Amino acid sequence: MSQLPWHEELNAALSERKAAGRYRQSRLRTGEQGVNIVVDGKPMLSFCSNDYLGLAAHSDIKQAFKKAIDKEGVGSGAAHLLTGHSHYHQQLEEALAEFTGQQRVLLFSTGYMANLGVIDGLLSRGDMVIQDKLNHASLLDGGRLTEAEQLRFPHADMGRLHKRLHTAAHAKHRLIVSDGVFSMDGDIAALPEMMALAEQHRAAVLIDDAHGFGVIGKGGRGTVSHYNLAADKTPIVVGTLGKAIGTGGAFVAADEVVIESLIQKARSYVYTTAQPPAIAAATLASLQLVENENWRREQLQDLIKQFRQGAEQLGLELMPSITPIQPIVIGDDKKALAIGKSLEDKGLLVGVIRPPTVPNNTARLRVTLSASHRAEDIEKLLAALELACAH
Repeated sequence: MSQLPWHEELNAALSERKAAGRYRQSRLRTGEQGVNIVVDGKPMLSFCSNDYLGLAAHSDIKQAFKKAIDKEGVGSGAAHLLTGHSHYHQQLEEALAEFTGQQRVLLFSTGYMANLGVIDGLLSRGDMVIQDKLNHASLLDGGRLTEAEQLRFPHADMGRLHKRLHTAAHAKHRLIVSDGVFSMDGDIAALPEMMALAEQHRAAVLIDDAHGFGVIGKGGRGTVSHYNLAADKTPIVVGTLGKAIGTGGAFVAADEVVIESLIQKARSYVYTTAQPPAIAAATLASLQLVENENWRREQLQDLIKQFRQGAEQLGLELMPSITPIQPIVIGDDKKALAIGKSLEDKGLLVGVIRPPTVPNNTARLRVTLSASHRAEDIEKLLAALELACAH
């Protein structure tokens, strides 16, 4: 049995985390992803998936995956720069470039790897990366990985971002980094203001649109489209494919020079095996559904409105979100866990988010909605919340 010399220290830290109500545990889902799932052997109505458009188990996407498996097998067998780059990968990069309105797209195996690769690949010693304090962990880790200096500004505070840019005036290059839709709050970055500040200070902007891509903007094109930015005012965009798109992997969309630079320098692209070609084939099928079936986003907006109106009538503390991410702030870690357990006992699964994922004293229920939910599902959740939060 493998055991570290500091075994007891680790064990004590685990015990402390349990006592504080911050212990994490995985859940075992059986069957397809969706709103009605089986978790740990129990049927559940789920409000904690990022499958925002309900596409993860769509028949067209599954069929595209199966056909590609028959043609190309399962594994890609190599990195993209060796023999792992299939025609499905190439077609997907071209389709995503057209969909986003960018010159080029580069596929990555995960969103985490894309964020690490793009920040480290574009910055070096003497540069500066300036990040929103509530950015996703992968963006913050990308900042730590690079040799560039890292500054952070209070969430969505454009005045403080302006000051940070003045502080970074000595840097050779400056990169502003932000989520598009913030994963724990559900709010949307002030991208037009961010782009204006970037232009003023000769900085670049990187947006991680993991929770916006497929959900907001024309045809689901994300945060850039949501604000209707001009083509010459577009940031570098990272998009993930395992959330609204329902498949897996991620991409970086940018101009020709940025993409070619990442091919040369992004370590998380160069030194890893390409995702299975069938995943790319499935994503091509999903992308057509995302663009053409606008009813999914319309259904989602109706459900968001219904949930927010009902939650406000119950006096629940919501956050200013128009996206499928609808957090209910509880505050105390153990109280949030108790409410989550009460909901689960009634067959409702909701994410319970505690520090350090969110700031201290802001533990919350992270309700995420899907186009596959029905109005009666929302009413069932609201009724359970009324009882659970009254205690």
